[in-house]
Amino acid sequence: MARQTITLIGGGLVGALLAQLLAKRGFAVDVFEKRPDPRRSGFVGGRSINLALAERGLQALRTAGLENDVMERAVMMRGRMVHPREGSSGLQRYGVDDSEVIWSVSRGGLNMLLLDAAEAAGVTMHFGQGLAAADIDARRITLADDSGVQRDWDAPVLIGADGAGSALRAAMDDYSPLGIRVESLGHSYKELEIPPGHGANRFAIEPHALHIWPRGGYMCIALPNTEGSFTVTLFLPAHGPHPSFDTLPDAAAASAFFRSDFPDLLPLIPDFAEDYDSHPVGTLSTLYLDRWHIDGRALLIGDAAHAIVPFHGQGMNCGFEDTVVLANLLAESPNDTADAFAEFQRIRKPNADAIAAMALENYIEMRDSVADPYYLAKRELGARLAERAPQHFMARYRMVTFTHLPYAYAFERGRAQDVLLEQLLRGSTNAGDVPMDAAVAALQATLPPLPPLRHG
Repeated sequence: MARQTITLIGGGLVGALLAQLLAKRGFAVDVFEKRPDPRRSGFVGGRSINLALAERGLQALRTAGLENDVMERAVMMRGRMVHPREGSSGLQRYGVDDSEVIWSVSRGGLNMLLLDAAEAAGVTMHFGQGLAAADIDARRITLADDSGVQRDWDAPVLIGADGAGSALRAAMDDYSPLGIRVESLGHSYKELEIPPGHGANRFAIEPHALHIWPRGGYMCIALPNTEGSFTVTLFLPAHGPHPSFDTLPDAAAASAFFRSDFPDLLPLIPDFAEDYDSHPVGTLSTLYLDRWHIDGRALLIGDAAHAIVPFHGQGMNCGFEDTVVLANLLAESPNDTADAFAEFQRIRKPNADAIAAMALENYIEMRDSVADPYYLAKRELGARLAERAPQHFMARYRMVTFTHLPYAYAFERGRAQDVLLEQLLRGSTNAGDVPMDAAVAALQATLPPLPPLRHG
């Protein structure tokens, strides 16, 4: 029996990868993307120009046969280079060694590579075609181009990978409420740039790290790009007393703020005034849905179903993990999309909720805790336990970033481990105060062994 034709709304990172995986499994796939083809018109930004690629995303790219192509365009980040307000900067490694690192990749470059791969697999791409309406009962959609010209399209199976502002989600919710809840973080962001230098060392600061300037209720971060530049992001409260974006309306006010709060960073951004005044302030929210699908007719995936804040670097990785799960389920039940969609939601929703919670917690950790003595003591004690009893202890960040353990498991296990660390430290800020033999015995008595770990 011939497999169903699948209509995908959205040709971004998740949509392009899902399209390729489905085509490789024998489905006919049409992708409609409202933006023009970035390979011909240039990539249109508006969001971060680079992203953190970790093991979950890499595993999806391996499944698609694209890992090597992507890694040629990536910059290794070994850990967080923390730049405190006072004192010298220092590297906090993400993993145990260089086998556990994350990678900075260009959003635009990755998107174009994925579009090429999708077309090579037989996917039909339609650019400049935005979703104007969806008739769920008739299984037809209406598309509109930039000039407003509309056309109808039969869409017996409809998947929305059209991001946090999903047009398909709005149409599905109009048809049958999905239980949408959007929680604003109350903080916003603005992007700046450290340009590449000249000569042999084109990176102005350490290239193999994610740089953080933690300042308590706010922070700056910087991610490296292959050509030697860094994408800098300022995170601040959106409103309220200084500092907030309300109190920094223009480059003059922002420059004075950076001179006082980020004095080592400001000289690295020669076009600060132009960057600050020309780049928009972005909003940060978490999206929750009670339902991701309408029987077997329509489904949401990636940010369209579960957009999260960026502070764990897992939004893309989570979306890529979605694509492999969904492609496998549809391949197993190609003519029962209702069952595949329901199973996809059952498997992925608890994990999406868990990474949403961990991303929110990680913002507090990044802007504040990375320079806190008690946090550092817990981190050191956890590292010692992981070395002494690796079958029983692994830092939550490592579970999330370097294994395929479900996000929901990492969330709950991380909480249990954190409780144990606090009991062992008893308020001390010196991990050396804890007798390790007793700590290992307490760990093994309190928590079961970790499940088998799947690395790449």
